[in-house]
Amino acid sequence: MNWFKKEKRKTKFDKNDNFRQRLDPGDPKNLPLFNKAQDNTDYIKHELGNSNDIVVRQLLIANKIKAAIAYTDGLADSKVISQFIVESAHEQTDMPVGKEIFQVAKERAVALGDVSEVTNWDQLFPSLLSGETIIFIDGFQKAIKGDTRGEEKRAISEPTTQLSIRGPKDAFTESFRTNTSLIRRRIKSPNLWLESMKIGKVTQTDVGIMYIKGIANEKIVEEVRTRLKRINMDSILESGYIEQLIEDQTFTVFPTVYHTERPDIICSHLLEGRVAIIIDGTPFVLSAPAVFIQFFHAVEDYYDRFDIATAIRLLRILAFFISLVAPAIYIALTTFHQEMIPTTMAIAIAAQREGVPFPAFIEALIMEITFEILREAGLRLPRAVGQAVSIVGALVIGQAAVQAGLVSPVMVIVVSITAIANFATPTFAIAITTRVMRFGLMVLAASFGFYGILLGLIFMIVHLCSLRSFGVPYMAPLAPFIVDNQKDVFIRFPLWSFKTRPRLIADENIKRMGENQQPRPSKGGNKDG
Repeated sequence: MNWFKKEKRKTKFDKNDNFRQRLDPGDPKNLPLFNKAQDNTDYIKHELGNSNDIVVRQLLIANKIKAAIAYTDGLADSKVISQFIVESAHEQTDMPVGKEIFQVAKERAVALGDVSEVTNWDQLFPSLLSGETIIFIDGFQKAIKGDTRGEEKRAISEPTTQLSIRGPKDAFTESFRTNTSLIRRRIKSPNLWLESMKIGKVTQTDVGIMYIKGIANEKIVEEVRTRLKRINMDSILESGYIEQLIEDQTFTVFPTVYHTERPDIICSHLLEGRVAIIIDGTPFVLSAPAVFIQFFHAVEDYYDRFDIATAIRLLRILAFFISLVAPAIYIALTTFHQEMIPTTMAIAIAAQREGVPFPAFIEALIMEITFEILREAGLRLPRAVGQAVSIVGALVIGQAAVQAGLVSPVMVIVVSITAIANFATPTFAIAITTRVMRFGLMVLAASFGFYGILLGLIFMIVHLCSLRSFGVPYMAPLAPFIVDNQKDVFIRFPLWSFKTRPRLIADENIKRMGENQQPRPSKGGNKDG
C-alpha cells in the first residue's frame, strides 16, 4: 500500500548543508541567521507555512545595499514601517562599505526609538510575531529589530465587575503595555520595578511581575518569580491559567490569589508590599499574597469617611454570613429545632407548609438550584436580555411554584434574601465560594440540625487557618493575631492612623506615614476673625 503514501516535499532548508550542520538538532530555531537577506526571508516563509499575514519586502539601503524586512500584518503598524524604515532607508546617501554598514544602518537608516539586534531564530520568531519588524542586510548573520507594534486594541473603559460610586473610572484592558502604563501613571517612583518573561511554548504570552523595591518582601518576590518560571505548558490564554498554576493549595474553594480589573486596587496592593502579575491578553491583573479579609474590602472603604466605610463594611460582612447560612438555618429550624421558633411564627410557617409535598431540605435545594440556573442564564445571555430573564424568571417561577404548592412562601423569601445578600459581596471570587459552601451547610443542617451547621463552620475555619498564600497565613492578621494590623480588618480606622503596612507582607520598610497626620485646627485660630 505504499502508493497511498505521499513523499514529503523537500525544500532547500531540509538539506544538510554547512549551515544546517551548525544547528542544534533538538531546536533548529536556536541557531544563527543566514548571511543573505533573501535566504532569511525564504526561511521565515518556510517555517510559518507561507502564511499570508507575514509580509516580506525587499529594499535597497542608499540604493545600493541589499536588504529585506519582515513583519506581521495586523500586529505591526504599516504606516510606521513605511515612514521610519522604508523611506528612511531610501533617503540615506553616504553609507560606508564593509563591516560598518550594519552599525550605521542600525543607527541612521532605522528611525525608530526601540532598536536592537537579533542573532538567532529563537529570538527572531517571538519578536516577529509580537508586531516588531525585522530588517535583514546582505552579508551579515544577524538582523535589526524595531518596535513597530500597533495592533488594534480596546480603549480604556469603566470596570464591569467591580463598580464603585466614588473613585477612578478606568479599568485594565487586554493590552500589556496599556496595563503597565495605568499603574505607572499612579505610582511615579523609580522603585516600581517590572520584570517580564514569556510563558507558554506555543502562545509565548508576555507576563510581567511588578513590585516596589524596598517595600515588597524579597522572599515573596522570589517565590512568585520561581513559580512563574516553573510553568511549562503550551498556552497561557488568561490570568486564570496562571492563577491555577501558582496557587498554594489546589483543593480548596477559597481563592488564594486576588484578581481585579481596577488599577487603583492594584496600586494600593503594591504600596502595601504585594506583587502584581500582569498577563497580556486579559484585563484582569493578579495580586499576591492574598488574605481572606481583603476579599470583603471595597475601593469605597478608603475613599469615604472611616465611620461610613466601617458601617458599610460591617453590613457587607453580615451579608456574607446571611448568604452562607440562611437556607441552612431555615432547614435546621423547621426540621430539628421547632421549639426555637416563636409560637405565632411556627403556626404561620406550618400553615404555609401544609400542602408542600417535600421536606424543607428538598424544597430549599429545588429553589437554590433554580436560582443558580437563572443566574447563570442571565450571565450567558446578551446583557439587555439577561437581566430581564433573571429578574422576570425568578418572579414568575417563584410565584408559580408557590401557587402550585411545590414550595412555601417563606422558602421563596429565604432564598431571595440569600441571593440578594450574595450580590453584596464586592469580589466575585469569594461570592462564588459562598454559593458552593452554602450547599454543604444545607446538607449538614438537614442531617444534624444546628450541630451540623456549627460543625461545618468549625471545619471551614480550621481549613481557612491551614491555608497559605505564598507563605503568608491566609487568615492574617486574625490568625496569627497582629494587633498593629487590626485597624483595617472589620473596622476601618481613620486614614491618619494607618502608620504601618501589613507586617507579614511588607519587608522591613513597614512605615508608610509620617507623624502628626491627624487633622486639627491651627493653634492661632482665625486671626481675621
